[in-house]
Amino acid sequence: MSIQLVLNENRKYGVPVKIYTTDVEQGAMQQLRNLAQLEFVHSHIAVMPDVHVGKGATVGSVIPTKSAIIPAAVGVDIGCGMNAVRLSLTASDLPDSLRSLRSIVEQQVPVGFNMHKQIQAKNSTLDPLGKRLKPITDKHPGLLKMLKGFERTWAKQLGTLGGGNHFIELCLDENNDVWVMLHSGSRGIGNCIGRYFINLAKKERQSRFGHVPDRDLSYFAEGSDSFADYVEAVSWAQDYALENRREMMRLVIKSLQSPQAGLPRFQLTKEAINCHHNYVNEEVHFGEQVYVTRKGAISAYAGELGIIPGSMGAKSFIVRGLGAAESFCSCSHGAGRQMSRGKAIRAFTIDELKAQTDGVECRKDKGVIDEIPGAYKDIDEVMVNQADLVEVVHTLKQVMCIKG
Repeated sequence: MSIQLVLNENRKYGVPVKIYTTDVEQGAMQQLRNLAQLEFVHSHIAVMPDVHVGKGATVGSVIPTKSAIIPAAVGVDIGCGMNAVRLSLTASDLPDSLRSLRSIVEQQVPVGFNMHKQIQAKNSTLDPLGKRLKPITDKHPGLLKMLKGFERTWAKQLGTLGGGNHFIELCLDENNDVWVMLHSGSRGIGNCIGRYFINLAKKERQSRFGHVPDRDLSYFAEGSDSFADYVEAVSWAQDYALENRREMMRLVIKSLQSPQAGLPRFQLTKEAINCHHNYVNEEVHFGEQVYVTRKGAISAYAGELGIIPGSMGAKSFIVRGLGAAESFCSCSHGAGRQMSRGKAIRAFTIDELKAQTDGVECRKDKGVIDEIPGAYKDIDEVMVNQADLVEVVHTLKQVMCIKG
């Protein structure tokens, strides 16, 4: 289904906002109206069907900007995204109970606030990251004070999950083939970089492009020192997130191949993609070179593979982009929340969590009630609303889910 709502079509209050759903809460609408007023937004703002209120800017928004970037629109989980790999295993190769497999993976991959006791990543991964990070912290030593044990912490967190909506899953596709799918970002170091530059943008309050309706939309203008420093730092954090997912996937596969797992020998048969869904990238759209901020959206150029996860009791999808120009070649990053975490905790019980995750080996305690499937939009409806943006390649159903 194509665009369903257009705000500000007459451009009276800035650029149009083109929305791929009618299900938009009022708070998100106001955030989008604020974004549309910014003078440096190019052409229009595209809004994905998983849209909901975000911190700083609306989750599910694709924001093309000329000569400026909004750090709060990129957010603090810089480079957060997905990785998925198909295995040569089928459903019949899995044990009846997946509890032991979940335990084995959890022993290999720290979750929540935990990190590796010793650095796990190879020097060939760590050294280039460390070399690029030093000039960033030399120019902005305040970053060093924001993360306890800075140098060793970012290295020991490489290959760790984090908490919230981050997860590791075993899934089955329509052919009963087994997939490993995971969702994580740039961990503590990315959070520090995000918060540091968001605060710097608010402090500097650059005014090259006039009125900013919300301090959270404070920007860095191209040509300023802070713009160059932010581009350097955000690029580093996005690459760190990519390596974090690669390292985590390596550890998950290693745990599944261990004798304790008891699985038949297997190979990796297909990596769907390792894709960001909270990031900024330089691209060309409608004839102009722009900075595209995808906050809760993934790139969906024609033929490009991507991953759209549902909640932990619903389906997920491997998709192929259709290169829709009006969406800036983008699609949703998931189902999208329809209920805040606090509201979900108040609204649902542990019994409801158990019922909604029936058949999935996962935590079923009060610590993950905010991630209950009922707190998310219907993933099938989200997919219908973006039928012009992507085509489904595989439909996955999780059978095991690990959360922090």
